[in-house]
Amino acid sequence: MSLLLKRFLPVFFFAIMLAYIIAGIWQNQLLQLFTKPMLIPLLMLWVWLNVAFTKNRSLILAALFFSFAGDVFLLFEYKNPLLFIPGLVSFLLTHILYIVYFLSLPNGKKSWLKTAPYLGLLVLAYGVALIYILFPSLGALKIPVVIYAVVIMSMLLASLHIYYRVSKGAGVLFIAGACFFVLSDSLLAFNKFHSPLAFPFLIMLTYCTAQYFIVKGFIVSNGYTRKL
Repeated sequence: MSLLLKRFLPVFFFAIMLAYIIAGIWQNQLLQLFTKPMLIPLLMLWVWLNVAFTKNRSLILAALFFSFAGDVFLLFEYKNPLLFIPGLVSFLLTHILYIVYFLSLPNGKKSWLKTAPYLGLLVLAYGVALIYILFPSLGALKIPVVIYAVVIMSMLLASLHIYYRVSKGAGVLFIAGACFFVLSDSLLAFNKFHSPLAFPFLIMLTYCTAQYFIVKGFIVSNGYTRKL
């Protein structure tokens, strides 16, 4: 049973994501309320089944827990707009925990940011451009959103920083996950503060892809499975 779960949990995860996206297109709020809270717990179970107990596993599970909390807060934002703030804080904590995890990895090899400093400049330029576009329409949320942008760009920089310190497969997955997370949050911010997206389902698609890549990278980087 556990072997089947290990193999098919990612399939279940993307199937639930697809159901949520279809529910949004069909404007089926009940199905959205049912499916969205299922997503991150599936990834948490995937981590728990595949990786033995370590401090880093606890960091990843904690990051995913705060993502789950953020999903729930934003899911009910339509009832109370103030829930956007705890949702923002929850995802802020997720990114901080991912940063802590990345920076906790062995540092025997050079940072990719040192060998390719232009990558850091590209991330900085993207962050500045995003804030420049959004800033006039942020209203009272200017400071929280700027702080959030700084943290998520730092998470992307941290994933680039440790590229040489993990296997190539894990490094690619971590960077891809971080990039998709930045893209997802950029789309969410643009949709909320600037102008509605023509295809809002892209927010959930990029978000789920981001979380999947980061979790897959963590499992790959550990290279062993939990004995049940």
